Amino acid sequence: MDIIEIRKKLKKELDKDRYEHTKGVMYTAGCLAMAHEYDIDKAMLAGLLHDCAKCLEDEEKIALCEKYHVLITEAEFANPTLLHAKAGAILAEIKYEVTDPEVLHAISVHTTGEPNMNILDKIIYIADYIEPRRDKAPHLKELRALAFKDLDACTAEILYDTLHYLQGRKGSIDPATEFTYEFYKPYQKEQPWRH
Repeated sequence: MDIIEIRKKLKKELDKDRYEHTKGVMYTAGCLAMAHEYDIDKAMLAGLLHDCAKCLEDEEKIALCEKYHVLITEAEFANPTLLHAKAGAILAEIKYEVTDPEVLHAISVHTTGEPNMNILDKIIYIADYIEPRRDKAPHLKELRALAFKDLDACTAEILYDTLHYLQGRKGSIDPATEFTYEFYKPYQKEQPWRH
């Protein structure tokens, strides 16, 4: 199935805002791939499908992961919305015929990240955060510029901001995000906007 066919299918599956966000992530991922000399088509495909399970009901996400023997953590059971990444990787393979393991992996880790991500994982993780329609996160202007220079430093900054946001909300934090931040923390540089 080519990217045009997948876009047509997704337009029917996702609500309007989610579809617009998805297009933003797809194009941002393509731009980041160009900047970091990565395969543009793979980056755009992973960006296009990263949220393909987002509009499923929580029970559907859980059932999908259980059916395909994908581990569900305590944090994911407590907050099944986190499962859209793992469920999305399953859907990308069974419904959208994606066979590339790098693309499937990038989809599966785009929400919490994981330590030692490959270049595509980082591109999708970052593109999801900085795509043009995003406007709520702090330091977006600076993060958008940093993304085109240093994927590791940008990943560290996004993780830092995400954890601070979640701590402020007093919601549950997925330990995977904390482990990922601990891995990327050494890549964090002194940033003028942090003062």
